[in-house]
Formats: sequence, C-alpha cells, structure tokens
Amino acid sequence: MCQNCKKPYYITTAIAYASGKPHIGNTYEIVLADSIARYKRAQGYDVFFQTGTDEHGQKIEEKAEAAGTTPQAFVDAAAGEIRRIWDLMNTSYDKFIRTTDKEHEAQVQKIFKKLYDQGDIYKGYYEGLYCTPCESFFTESQLVDGKCPDCGREVKPAKEEAYFFRMSKYAPRLIEYINEHPEFIQPVARKNEMMNNFLLPGLQDLCVSRTSFSWGIPVTFDPKHVTYVWLDALTNYITGIGYDCDGESTDQFKKYWPADLHLIGKDIIRFHTIYWPIFLMALGLPLPKQVFGHPWLLQGDGKMSKSKGNVLYADTLVDFFGVDAVRYFVLHEMPFENDGVISWELMVERMNSDLANILGNLVNRTISMTNKYFGGAVEDKGAAEPVDEELKALVLEEVRKTDAKMEQLRVADAISEIFNIFRRCNKYIDETTPWALAKDEAKKDRLSTVLYNLTEAITIGASLLEAFMPETSAKILTQLNTEKRELSQMDVFGRYPSGNKVTDKPEILFARMDIKEVMEKVEAMHEAAGQNAGQTAAGDAAGEGKDTADGGEEEPVIDIEPKAEITYEDFAKLQFQVGVIVKCEAVPKSKKLLCSQVKIGSTTRQIVSGIKAHYTPEEMVGKRVMVVTNLKPAKLAGVLSEGMLLCAEDAEGNLSLMVPEKKMPSGAEIC
Repeated sequence: MCQNCKKPYYITTAIAYASGKPHIGNTYEIVLADSIARYKRAQGYDVFFQTGTDEHGQKIEEKAEAAGTTPQAFVDAAAGEIRRIWDLMNTSYDKFIRTTDKEHEAQVQKIFKKLYDQGDIYKGYYEGLYCTPCESFFTESQLVDGKCPDCGREVKPAKEEAYFFRMSKYAPRLIEYINEHPEFIQPVARKNEMMNNFLLPGLQDLCVSRTSFSWGIPVTFDPKHVTYVWLDALTNYITGIGYDCDGESTDQFKKYWPADLHLIGKDIIRFHTIYWPIFLMALGLPLPKQVFGHPWLLQGDGKMSKSKGNVLYADTLVDFFGVDAVRYFVLHEMPFENDGVISWELMVERMNSDLANILGNLVNRTISMTNKYFGGAVEDKGAAEPVDEELKALVLEEVRKTDAKMEQLRVADAISEIFNIFRRCNKYIDETTPWALAKDEAKKDRLSTVLYNLTEAITIGASLLEAFMPETSAKILTQLNTEKRELSQMDVFGRYPSGNKVTDKPEILFARMDIKEVMEKVEAMHEAAGQNAGQTAAGDAAGEGKDTADGGEEEPVIDIEPKAEITYEDFAKLQFQVGVIVKCEAVPKSKKLLCSQVKIGSTTRQIVSGIKAHYTPEEMVGKRVMVVTNLKPAKLAGVLSEGMLLCAEDAEGNLSLMVPEKKMPSGAEIC
C-alpha cells in the first residue's frame, strides 16, 4: 500500500460569483484545481475537491431586477451555466456548493450569532466609498486614481447602519501565525504584500452586514440586516463539508478540516489570508494549511474586456480546439507567479507543435510501426544498446521531477517535464531509425526492442498526463491496450506486458490547424463583437439620457424615402409597450434570427427578431426594449413570433435596439 493511501486531502477553489458566464480566465482556476486534485488521487490521497457559486449581494439583486426576474431565479440560471462550463472542462469536483443552499444559510446565521454573542461582532454604522461590483467599502486613501483599488470602477459615497467584526483583536495572532508558517501563503510575493500593505500598518474593523439591499442571509436577531458577502461566502469551505456551529459537525468535517489547499485568484488573496483566518480563529478552528493565489490569464492584447470584443469563453475555445487542448494550454502557459497570456495565434502554435507533432505524431508513428512490422505485438527481445539506457534514465528522472514540481504546485513546469519524455521518444526514433532496422532481418529483435521501449515510455508519459489531459491520456492508453500506470509503479522501466498487442487502428489525437483559416474565423467573431459592443454602448448612453450632440463635430445623418402619410387613427391602432428580455437563444438553422422571451407587464411573449448579426443571446438578456405588442402572430423559420422589437438602422445596415431614456416598468405604454 502506498504511503499516502487513505490520507485525506481537501482542496477548494474560490466560489464563482453567480452574476454571469465565466470567461476563460475564470475557468482557468477550476482546471488548475482539477489537475492538482487528480494528481493527488494518483498519489494515493483520499481527495475531496469542492467548488461552487457565491450567490448573494447587491449586484445580483440589481441584475435580477434588470432582467425582470427574482434573485433566486437569476442565480439558479447563473449557477447552472457555471456548472455547465465546469463540467464541459471535465473537472472532477466532489461537491458543488451554492451559498443559497439552506444548510449553508442556516450555519452562516449560527456563526454570525456566535461571533456576536462572544463580542467579536458589534453594531455601528459605516460611512465610506462603496464599490458595488466588489461589494466593498474603501476610505479615500485606499482608492487608486479615485476609483476602486480592486476593480478600477467608480465608487459612490454610502452610509448605513452595519455590524462590524473586530479584526484588530486577532491581527497580532495572525501575524505570528504567518511568520511561523512560511508555507501558509504562496507564492511568497503574496505573503509579503499582505504583511506589508495590510497587517503591519494595522487592520480596520470589517463591515459584516448590510441594510441597503435584501438579497442576502438575514441576521436572525436583527432581520433588517443581511450578512455581508465575505462572512457568507468564505464560510462555504467549512459548511460544505459539514461544519456545525453548535458542535455537531459531521465526520466528514472532522476528516477533512483543516483544508490542505485554498486555490484562489491573486485579486482575492487579502480576503482569504486575513479575513478568513481571523474568522476561523474566532470560531476556534484550525487554519487552512495553504492558500495559493494564482496569477491571471490575460488576452494577448491586454485584460479581457467585452468592450474590446476580446473576451474568450471556454466553450468557444473548445469548439475550435477540443477540451484537452484548452486544458493543456491554460495549464502550460500560466507561470507560477506572473500572469499568463492567451492568444489565438499561440493556441494554434501549441496545437500544431506540442500536441499534434510532439505527442500525437509520436503515438501514431509508434503504433503504426508496431502494426506494420510485428502485427501489433509489442515484445522486449532484450536486444539493448547504450541509447536505450539514456531513454530509460530520462523517463524515470522525469517521473521524479514531475512529482517534485507538483508538490510545489508548479503545474506548468510539471507538464513540461512530462513532455520532455515525449520529446526524448521522438529523438530516440531518430537515433534508432526503426525503418532502417526493418530492412535487415538480422536486426528484427533490435527493432522489436526499440518499439517496446517506445511503448513503455509513452505508457509512463500518458499515465502522468492523466491529471492534466484526462481524455487524451485515456485514448493513448486504450490504443496501447494497457491500463494507467500507478505513480508507485513508475520507479522501474519495463512493466508493459511483453507480447501485448496495440490497436490495429491508431486514432489521430490532434489534427494540425491552418493558422490563416483560424484567424479568418476569429476576425469575423471580433468584428461582430465590436459591433455589438458599440451598439450596447449606444444603448447605454440613451438609457442614461446622454446627448452626444454637444456642439462639437457634426453627427452623421441619414435621409430615407418617406412613406405615405397616415392619420392619427391609423397610428392609434398600433400598441407600443416596454418589455424586459428575460431569456434569449438562437433559432436553430437560422443565420439571422434570435428568439427572445419578453416580459411585458404580467405576461411573457415570444418574439423572433432578425438581429443575430448584431447581438448575442447573452447581450439581449436584461435589456428593456420597445415592443409592438398587437402585431398579428406569425411564424418565422417555423418559430412563433408574438410581436416586434423596435430597432434603428444606420446606412451600413447596423442595428441598435430602441431603449427607454429612463428606467420604465415592464408593460409601460409608449405613446
């Protein structure tokens, strides 16, 4: 039995905020955590891997209102989309917790009351500068260029009654703990930042309740207050495994806590290495063993932005490259401490060089030669030469190096070590020239030994690869007609069963891609995204009552051919109302149509519009639009349409939805 068997290992990601679809930078974290969890399982650990969604707060309440739905319905949909992406990326989480889970909410209420009763929480009021997207208060001195230091957005003055946590009470104890446990915050640069910028200058008490919105967990003894985001969200790490504030925690909690690793983005390291440890100290619980603040994955032309049209989503990339290729890219291209860069050009390059050539071509050549020369049988004939020992030594050394890199959470480096095996195999083929050996009957045993060594080396490399590219690993091992090699069995070269047969139909693992064709498709997507961003910005300006005709450069105008005059009675026959789009999807087999569910007053109508080239379904949801509501229903592409959305069209044929100047209720009559 391996030394780690039955030993628990608890790993978590930050829970994703349920305000929208996660982009590839958000998705990187769950894939990174999955690779660590899978590797720990391969080492023999009893792994519990938790992820989930953070679903309360003012931002979600406002988004739900704009979408004409309830906060619960809004987060149900958002959490479903997040989980879909996590599943698409083949992540092996054991629990997906939601902060609207009743068990979690009940424990948060108990925790709040316990901390209040023991004097760690007190009532006061907060006056400061508030950032709604970050749900954080800041002082004037904490702002950067007058804006939120975390996200760079505008802040607004706010004052309200609130409960506060006495952070300063526990700060000296936390400083001592961090100094005594240098492994607690990783990388080290994050630790220095927390100590020098926050702990050593002195901690302010933390606001832990709000009264200006209602979408949160109510404080039981003061129900006009709801629990503020961090006391709610951070406690998921213990409530998700059965913590009970009354002392009746489950065996699962006792088994897995303290967590071995909290894996989070570097932007929320402060909350996880200062607030969270202090909450745990106040609850009398041990601190997590390690918090790792990973860097960001950035677009090649800067930070991902919808206004730039450069936001990349996992499902878009998967459509181009496949799941394992995307997993490989985000894991391999992310440095340990510095931000990584993603670009279409670099992904195509990696696809062609690393995946199609170094790995895919190696596997295909080895299996094809084995079939061609030996009918698929792999046998070690013992016809060894010095070059064989070089290959074997490197393979076993790369196993040890991979293990060492994963212990340090240097995942990108670990993948590079594995690919060194495949590179060495390709070099071994060049050195041994199997095609030349095949021409000499006297060298048949040598040829068989060469192909055996290649098969064994690939088996070890593919087994190591399972944590990072699980589907590819399984495909390779299936084609080699063998099982995944356990890590404990990778200390010796030569365990592949001699005489075993590989598949007679090798599969192409990764096909080479034409960079020109890919970039043409990407350019078309960017153009559409840029048009949509411009139209959205124009709509936003109209919604805020902004007038762009300010006496500067003259705006372009359009003259259209007038239609025949109508009477007021003709006009009065049409009914116009304000509607809120609550759902939107593309019409199957149509290049132009979107199908929207539009809430108009107390009813919801289905309206089909030819605006697919100008808006994505995601952009449509939540918009307040002008609707012709008494148009006779008609079928478009076989889909029933019960109205018409009003749009403006410029000389180039670009469309922009007409939106009310001020926020009007759903169903309001336009007259």
